[in-house]
Amino acid sequence: MTELLASGIFQRAVMAGLFLALSCGLLGVFLVLRKEAMIGHGLSHVAFAGLALGFVLNLLPMAVSLALCLLGALLILEIRERGSLYGDTALGIISSAGLALGILLISLKRGFGLELMSFLFGDILAVSPVEVWFAIFLAIVVVISLSFNYHQLIFMTFDREAAMVSGVRVKKLDRMMVLLTAMTIVLGLKLVGILLVSALLIIPASAALQVSKNFKQTMLASTLFSFVAIISGIYLSYLLDAPAAAMIVFVSLLIFLGTLLGKRKK
Repeated sequence: MTELLASGIFQRAVMAGLFLALSCGLLGVFLVLRKEAMIGHGLSHVAFAGLALGFVLNLLPMAVSLALCLLGALLILEIRERGSLYGDTALGIISSAGLALGILLISLKRGFGLELMSFLFGDILAVSPVEVWFAIFLAIVVVISLSFNYHQLIFMTFDREAAMVSGVRVKKLDRMMVLLTAMTIVLGLKLVGILLVSALLIIPASAALQVSKNFKQTMLASTLFSFVAIISGIYLSYLLDAPAAAMIVFVSLLIFLGTLLGKRKK
């Protein structure tokens, strides 16, 4: 155990994981309450296409993925507004297009399947110092952005029409939220993988909603649950020699089930 704690690999994994948990815990509450919980899943498909494009063009896959994911996030809003589409329709269109593009690019150039697979399932123990700093930077941006727009975000989350009438810049805040979510998704690719990254946005926030009495408590509980899932998941993966990403999501699920059962007993 002492060797594990002293390991640079473990320390980087925990640092990156905790700052990712902070971003996911805070953003997830707004996404779940705004009924946009699946945006993480949809954008992960766009990020997948970005990774494939990066490998095909021999560019930095994470950089290309970030650029394409940011573009995809803005396109979702644009299609939703211009096409007068409701719910997750625009998200479904962009998500399907991203997945199709990724598969097409893979078929055009073979030889990077193993590298791409590492992004499908993630490898938090292989996180680099640069990615740790990106996680720290992103968490700071998320905290500052949400803090400065806290009351407006709450207003539009619970009554969008009234917020628009009151002069809240709803479209600008929508763009801010999807761009922050897109950056969080791309960071999560390396840590927990394309298939599981959306779980960190949805499950801790959903668990927090079961036990909290007000909005601030919900955000605090969501972040705390994310922290517990990350630390416990990494530690259990070491003990059981299991994939860290899967253990992190599994712990998140146990936390959610625990809060759900606790709520029913009351």
